Amino acid sequence: MGVIGLEIKSVKELFSGRHFDREIIILCVRWYLRYKLSLRDLAEMMAERGLQLPLTTIMRWVQRYVPEFEKRWVRYMRRSGRSWRVDETYLNVRGRWVYLYRGVDRDGNTVDFRLSPKRDGAAAKAFFRKALRTQGRAPVSITLDGHAASHRAVREMPTENNAWKKSKLRSSKYLNNLIEQDHRGIKFRTRPMLGFKNYDCAATTIAGIELLRRIARTNSRFVPCASKTRLRLPSGMQCSPHEPGPAERPCHPCLQYLHQSLHTPFSFSGYNSFEF
Repeated sequence: MGVIGLEIKSVKELFSGRHFDREIIILCVRWYLRYKLSLRDLAEMMAERGLQLPLTTIMRWVQRYVPEFEKRWVRYMRRSGRSWRVDETYLNVRGRWVYLYRGVDRDGNTVDFRLSPKRDGAAAKAFFRKALRTQGRAPVSITLDGHAASHRAVREMPTENNAWKKSKLRSSKYLNNLIEQDHRGIKFRTRPMLGFKNYDCAATTIAGIELLRRIARTNSRFVPCASKTRLRLPSGMQCSPHEPGPAERPCHPCLQYLHQSLHTPFSFSGYNSFEF
C-alpha cells in the first residue's frame, strides 16, 4: 500500500469522535490482526469483559486504522537485506483466487508484499517496483521458484530502472524454502477469516497482518525499553522522544503502544473493566 508521503494526523485527530478509548480500539485491531481469532471470537472476548462490540465495528476499526499505522511505521522500518527470496501464495476473495506476492531477505525479514488479482509478468513487475520504492535499493540477488513469468519480469526490470542491472537472478528450491515457510504465518491468520468479501478490504487486512508480523520481529529502528519516555537503539545508544538523535525519529504514541503491547501481556482488573 502506498503510504509514503501522506499526511499524518495527530493522535487526538486520529481517535476523535470515537465511542471507545484509543487503547481499546488498538487492542482489538492488534488482537484481530495478530492472533487466530475471527470477528465473532473477538466480540465474545470483549463481551466477557463488559464491552458490547458489534462485529462490523471491529471490522471498520481494522479498515480505518491499519493505513494510519502503516504511515507511522514506515518512518521507523529498517531496510531488509539485499538477498531476496520472492514467491507468491493465494487467497480467496469473494470466491475467486487472488495472489499475494511476498518477499523476505536471507534472515527472514519481510521485504514487501502486494496483492494481485493475476499471476503474470505485469503483477510480478508491479511487486518489484513497490519493493524498490519501499527498500530504496535493489537486491544483489533474487531467488525465485520455477514460474516463468516472474523470471521474465526480473530480466526486464533493468530496462525500466538501472538499479536492477546488478541484481543476480537465480532459481533454487531449497533457498526458497524460507519464503515458503514464511507464508504459513499469513495462512495461519487468514484461515479463520474464511475468505474475504472485498478486494480492498482484503488488501488492507493483509497489510495489517504483515505490519504486526514486522513489529513482532522488531524489524524497526527502535526497541522499546522499560521506560515509556526513552527508546533503546540497536547500536546501544539511547535517545529521548523529545530529543531525537541525528538518524532516529521519536516513536509515535500509537506505534509505541502497539510495539510494547506485543511484548507486554495485558491484565484485566475485575470482570467489567480494563487495566492498561
